Amino acid sequence: MLLAEIISVGTELLFGEIVDSNAAFLARELGARGVTLHRKTVLGDNLERLTAAIQTALGRADLIILGGGLGPTDDDLTREAIAAALGETPQEDPHLLAWLEGLYTARGRVMPQINRKQAWLIPSAQALANPVGTAPGWFVTSGGKFIAALPGPPREMQRMWREQVLPRLPLPSRALVHTTIHTQGIGESNVAELLGDLTRTANPSVATYARKTGVDIRVAASADTDAQARALLAPVLDEVRGHLRTWTWGEGAQTLAGAVSAALAGRTLGVIEAGSAGALCTLLADEPGFLDAAVTQDHRRLITLGLTPVTLRGDGLVSESAALELAAGAREHLGADVGLAVVVQASGEGAGHAHAALHTPELQRTVSIDWPGDPAQIRERAAVLALALAYRALRPDGGHA
Repeated sequence: MLLAEIISVGTELLFGEIVDSNAAFLARELGARGVTLHRKTVLGDNLERLTAAIQTALGRADLIILGGGLGPTDDDLTREAIAAALGETPQEDPHLLAWLEGLYTARGRVMPQINRKQAWLIPSAQALANPVGTAPGWFVTSGGKFIAALPGPPREMQRMWREQVLPRLPLPSRALVHTTIHTQGIGESNVAELLGDLTRTANPSVATYARKTGVDIRVAASADTDAQARALLAPVLDEVRGHLRTWTWGEGAQTLAGAVSAALAGRTLGVIEAGSAGALCTLLADEPGFLDAAVTQDHRRLITLGLTPVTLRGDGLVSESAALELAAGAREHLGADVGLAVVVQASGEGAGHAHAALHTPELQRTVSIDWPGDPAQIRERAAVLALALAYRALRPDGGHA
């Protein structure tokens, strides 16, 4: 078994100025390859603390992955910390230096002298090529342990990980397979109740995770071979699917917007949003069935799109009746086969109220929520509410499993 730790380096990560997406990516990559991840740590740009963290990690893990801190400035300290932790002295590597100088020459520039530290190596380190940046990585082998130092920009880090680090790792031969089931309209505690003792098994394991689009259920199994792992996974996965069929909208890499697009079955979708600032359109932007949209809170414009003055005066814009009129208007005025509308009170009095409606020649459906939060959360929830409504109404069984 290969034990791993991730150390994310950068004061901007520590203070929350940048979200640490690299650690999440690496955690998924390690898990998919049967590597056990025990810890993830975030540290600022401090040589003493970073050196101590590497030394501690070497005492309890086989693989330490450091992300960030490979730039040319004085606060980029990952190389110095690894060298200090191992008691080695970095020296300029002439081949790395020539490569770096060549990058600048190719762009008609002279390399600043500050960049020379990016050509450093220690005796136990191999340089990792970076075809999309100026920061080479390090792959260190010392005392049967491995240290991989990767650049911070995600595009650079991911490519270096896949092309340079993975081929160098003694990955476990044991196979790990998993499937993630996506649900909507049911809470995490309710999912746990339906699954019962399944969530207590170790292999296959069944775990629940609350996501923006609902609750995900990850079913994973490990065995000596891929075929054995899949055979172990299959009956438990089928059991989980059976328990949650009513609320399931997809699996794996599928998105809720993609599930809606598939459920359209060739029909076109028109959307009208009032108060959600285009959150629904953003989710649908890349879907082939998405035809057209109107995003506005202007009452005069909404009246031209199907909202009646009677409803506006009586029930108000953020109402079930207004959502339904605008869903019908999305069909009529946007020329779509299916109309979807969402009306939201994202701030001020009544914040958290939202209504969504779907309109086709055969059916009309509405759904409402009242869930306070900050404006961005409310808009996002309303957009997901509308997508979930559309999926349940449009899928072949009409939302009844």
